[in-house]
Amino acid sequence: MSPIPTPGVMPLDRDAWKQELNLSNFTNAYYQLRDVKRLPGVKRLLVVGPGQGLDTVVFKWRGYDVTTFDIDDTFGPDVLGSVHDLGRFGDRSFDVVIASHVLEHLPLAYLDAALGEIARVSRYALVYLPVAGRHMQLRVIPGFRYLDLSVVMDVFNYFATPDGVTKPFCSGQHYWEVGRPGFSVRRVRHRLEKQFEVLDAYRNRDWTPSYNFVLRSV
Repeated sequence: MSPIPTPGVMPLDRDAWKQELNLSNFTNAYYQLRDVKRLPGVKRLLVVGPGQGLDTVVFKWRGYDVTTFDIDDTFGPDVLGSVHDLGRFGDRSFDVVIASHVLEHLPLAYLDAALGEIARVSRYALVYLPVAGRHMQLRVIPGFRYLDLSVVMDVFNYFATPDGVTKPFCSGQHYWEVGRPGFSVRRVRHRLEKQFEVLDAYRNRDWTPSYNFVLRSV
């Protein structure tokens, strides 16, 4: 039996990745700000996995109190550690915890503990997750205000299974993704509902590899 991997840093060239800034970073930051603004009484944020730091800059620009948290000191987090253990923070220390394209880097053995910790330290959470495979989108914007129609089709090898020790899904070491066996949207939602009330769940039509959950801790 293969040993259970422990949470660790991504195997890719993190220094080079830290310098990258793509359209997806701006799209992701916009949706995070939009979703946070929809929640009442939010001031204190914990950003897990700050990456290149664009999200943090945007939130601070809008007046939020932001703490960053990461297992990798490459990204200069305020606090260093793994999201499955937030013991340095007290209950409800934050209004919102944001984990955007972070939890898939966590071995499955630690996933439920991480969700429990996020629910413990915050009133709300944004959990954005990658969708497996390649994505084809048909989008129609007829020119009428607020009317934007989008249909997305995902194409991937459903029979590919993760081996988090020797065969991660990609160089970024995804142990799981939405759409992989056992991780349909319905099953992911069911897992989240053990710790949260799902306020909203949607496919990001401007960044199709992302499925976004807006959550309230229970």
